[in-house]
Amino acid sequence: MVHQAQGQMVQEVAAGSLPAPPSRYVLREADRPTGGVAAPELAFPTVDVQRLADPGDVEEAAKLRSALESWGLFAVTGHGMPESLLDGLRDAGLEFFHLPPEEKLKHANRTEAGEFQPEGYGIDRVDTDEQVLDWCDRLYLTVQPEEERRMQFWPTRPPSLSKLLHEYTLGSEKVARRVLAAMARALGFDEGFFLDHVGENVATYARFTYYPPCPRPDLVYGLKPHTDNSVVTVLLLDRDVGGLQVLRDGRWVDVPVLRRGELLVVVGEEMEIMSNAVFRAPTHRVVTSERERMTLVLFYQPEPNRDLAPAEELVGEDRPAMYRKLRAKAFADGFWDAFALGERTIDFLKIKVEQEQLELKAAS
Repeated sequence: MVHQAQGQMVQEVAAGSLPAPPSRYVLREADRPTGGVAAPELAFPTVDVQRLADPGDVEEAAKLRSALESWGLFAVTGHGMPESLLDGLRDAGLEFFHLPPEEKLKHANRTEAGEFQPEGYGIDRVDTDEQVLDWCDRLYLTVQPEEERRMQFWPTRPPSLSKLLHEYTLGSEKVARRVLAAMARALGFDEGFFLDHVGENVATYARFTYYPPCPRPDLVYGLKPHTDNSVVTVLLLDRDVGGLQVLRDGRWVDVPVLRRGELLVVVGEEMEIMSNAVFRAPTHRVVTSERERMTLVLFYQPEPNRDLAPAEELVGEDRPAMYRKLRAKAFADGFWDAFALGERTIDFLKIKVEQEQLELKAAS
């Protein structure tokens, strides 16, 4: 049975000029965002991925390792994509969300029977009456491998969007691969270490997310706290409006509006598993404001038929395997159930080895 709320777009709700969001979006008082701690501009990590490509650049490698250990996410420069491409893609994405509803619904993320499917335009999956909904609409697309793109979900308006997204996908893949190579070197391995585990034909998904203006940002989440279903995630954030927050040392910290031309890279849960928790996926969320906001996120996942497990080289007597093995596709499929419940996929699928078992292994 498809939940009746599945067809209600947040953008339409926001257009009603209500004094406060409807109850379906309002959080329990204990869960409501209270505002993040502002990160001093110089404290937020930035890494030059062009310099990362040089194995001899120990200074940039040290910046990466520090960012991974302290934040789990960082801004990137030196990616080689022109600002005109990034700006054009932002503008095209925003233009899509400003189209009339009937035009956007040509690419709806519901089957003819009204059932939810991940790809397409709409809102995230709604399962129950009790589920608090996020204040956002989204367009979710398979972008790699190219032969698996389902073009019925790719907007034809604006006409520039498909071409710009294709070009950006190719550029972002280079960023992801350079970061994965540098992460391997940071652990003393050959730069192909994680790339070999991921596979050549990575599964990559794009998510355009539109956050309409909200009359009461203190009552809702733009996007609930979560960790990413990815090895790494590459984000193109809004030019002007912030809202992304990361949980750091028990406090929510604002991710600053990035400088022009910068992207954001986030460690995902699949990397946490593959690295045996040397690198951890940070919990993050989005808060709303009285201004509209639009972002584009690319999730890089292993080939679906790959086994997802801690790398043998990172498992030993002093660091037992912290996660059980499962197929990458099973993990990716489990994400949607976990996300609807507001849980980490790692926890939802119960693949984390409990502390008692780790202690027994270490003692034996």
